[in-house]
Amino acid sequence: MAAAVPRALQSAVVRHAAVVADALTPAQQLARLTLPQRVGQLFMVAATATGADANTMSSLTRFHVGNVYLAGRSRAGTAATAAVVRRMTATVSAATTGGVRLAVATDQEGGFVQVLRGPGFSTIPTALAQGRQTPAALQANARVWGSQLRAAGLTMNLAPVMDTVPSPQFAPRNAPIGFIGREYGFTPQSVSAHGGAFAAGMRQAGIAPVVKHFPGLGRVVLNTDTSRNVKDTVTTRTDPYLLPFRAAVQAGTRWVMVSSAYYTRIDAARIAPFSPVIMRTMLRSELHFTGVVLSDDLCSAQQLGPWSLANRAASFVNAGGTMLLCANPRSIPVMYSAVLQLAQHNSAFAAKVNAAALTVLTVKAGK
Repeated sequence: MAAAVPRALQSAVVRHAAVVADALTPAQQLARLTLPQRVGQLFMVAATATGADANTMSSLTRFHVGNVYLAGRSRAGTAATAAVVRRMTATVSAATTGGVRLAVATDQEGGFVQVLRGPGFSTIPTALAQGRQTPAALQANARVWGSQLRAAGLTMNLAPVMDTVPSPQFAPRNAPIGFIGREYGFTPQSVSAHGGAFAAGMRQAGIAPVVKHFPGLGRVVLNTDTSRNVKDTVTTRTDPYLLPFRAAVQAGTRWVMVSSAYYTRIDAARIAPFSPVIMRTMLRSELHFTGVVLSDDLCSAQQLGPWSLANRAASFVNAGGTMLLCANPRSIPVMYSAVLQLAQHNSAFAAKVNAAALTVLTVKAGK
C-alpha cells in the first residue's frame, strides 16, 4: 500500500503539468520550452506495442522526445495497450516535455498493416477491400476503428495510405503498397474518395489521421524499408496522382508523411525527406499545407543507409521537415544531439527548429 501514494502523487503532478501547458497558446508554450525541449518535439520514437523498452523510455525522459508510436504487433487488446500508453504518458512533466502532452500513434491501416489486435480491436480489412465499400460505409467503420484506438489512449493513426497504384497488373510488382493491398484503388479519384472517408472517420473518433506517403509510392518497384536507391521516375509536380494528397489537405488533414524515395522528375539529387522542393515548394507553397510534415522511418530504413544518423536528422530539418520518425530508439541520442548542437551554434538552423516546434505545438493544440 505504501507505494500507492507516490504513484498517485506522481500522476497528479503529471496531470497538473499537462493542464497548465494546455491552457497556454502554442506561442506561449514554445516560449516556456527550453531549446532541448523544443528539439524533442521534433522527434517521434518507436515503442514496442507490448511495452516500451529502456531505450524508448530514455528518449522520452532524458532526450525530451514528445511523440511516440507503437510498433511491431500486439494481440493484447485495448486495456493492455492503454496500460502500455499510460506508462509512457506518465513521463510528461515540466522537466521532460515542459508539460506538453505526448502524441501517441500507431499503424492501424488494416490487412497486413495492423499493429493492434485482440479484445476491443476489430480485425480491419486491407485498404483494397476497404475500397470496395461505399465511402459512407467506410467512414462509419473508420469511426469505430478510431474509437478503439482512442479507448487505448492513442491520439493518431499513421494512415490512410494515399498512394495510387496504376493498375491491378502492376500491383504485385509494387513492393511497398500494391504487393500487400495497401491501396484503396487504382485511380487517384478512388483513392481520394476512400482514403478521405477513412480519414474523416478517424477524425470523428478523435484520432488524427496521417496521410502518406507524399508524393506517392504507388509507381515504384522497391520498398524504401528494405532497399536502397528506390526511385520514382514518373511523378511530376503537377501529377494527377497528387490528387488524394491535395484533397486531404483541403479537407483539413494536419499530418502528412513524406516518403523516402527519390523523385527524379521533381528533385533528382535528393530523396524526398531531404528535398525542399518536395516539402517546402510542393507541400507548403503549392498545396498550402500548414500542418506537420512527418518523415517515414529515417533510422532503420535501408534507403537511408548512405547517410549518417546525424546527417539524416539535420538534413530533414534543414529541408523543411517538421517531425522525424525513428523506428530504432537506440538512434535517438545521436540524431537528437546533432539537431540540438546545430541549433545551439547556427541561428538560421535554430530558427527552423523553433518554427517546426511551433507547428507541432499548434497542431497538437488542434489549431
